[in-house]
Amino acid sequence: MLLPTVLPADGLVQLGVRVALIVLIAVLLRVAVNRVIGHVSAGAGVPGLLSLLRRRRGVSDADRIQAFGSARRAQRARTVGSVVRNAATILIFGTAFTMVLGQFGVNLAPVLASAGVLGLAVGFGAQNLVKDFLSGIFMLLEDQYGVGDHVDLGDAVGTIERVGLRTTTVRDLTGMVWYVRNGTIERVGNGSQDHAVAVVDVPLAIDTDVTRAAATAEEAAVAAVRERGHAADVLDRPQVLGVEQLSASGMTLRLTARTRPGRQWAVQRAMTEHVVAALRADEVELAA
Repeated sequence: MLLPTVLPADGLVQLGVRVALIVLIAVLLRVAVNRVIGHVSAGAGVPGLLSLLRRRRGVSDADRIQAFGSARRAQRARTVGSVVRNAATILIFGTAFTMVLGQFGVNLAPVLASAGVLGLAVGFGAQNLVKDFLSGIFMLLEDQYGVGDHVDLGDAVGTIERVGLRTTTVRDLTGMVWYVRNGTIERVGNGSQDHAVAVVDVPLAIDTDVTRAAATAEEAAVAAVRERGHAADVLDRPQVLGVEQLSASGMTLRLTARTRPGRQWAVQRAMTEHVVAALRADEVELAA
């Protein structure tokens, strides 16, 4: 029974007032919740920090890294805030709708039972979709990767072009675009967070004077950073770690340099060219 056949005038007025009050409270509650979520996810300190860096000249790398990290956290917070706002809107207005139906005398028990059965069926059919969304939310909260990062997702290796709640878009070195479902990602290797390392392995003959070769290689690596314009990319002075591998036919001398994220490959190429040229000029025999 939805409505009485005849309602007194006072009853109609009271019914209208109750319905209007429910709708008004729902609207005000949604506005308040959205404002709270907006203030939390806005990242009030980020614009101030970025404007400060724009006004200042000669800021340090640490300041730039801090600004980049703050902007990235703000972007992640806005994405999560959008999801929370949508969920809050559905919950608030859904609750208000059921309350309005109750005011009109609708028996909600069969409706809720049917909705529960339907929701259960949809839940079983959309397990992968729910898994993808939950994985995307936790990925954003934990800042596992972001747009522009070079990552290894197992099935796809390349640069992140888009991060969504359901899928992540990766472009590999050949230009192929991969759409990876977030729920299928079991591990993430990120080469673009905090810092990276340029690694140069030089094969040397077995009878090479390691001390002499290491000194030549280190000097050439430092010169490569200076002459190729990578001084801003390298965070620490290149150093020789020593012999990495040893075999009957030769050995491998390893050099490393800590770089800014994403710049390790350019620095590695420059160091390799200079080190090999310097060793040959110094008549150091390289392994075949």
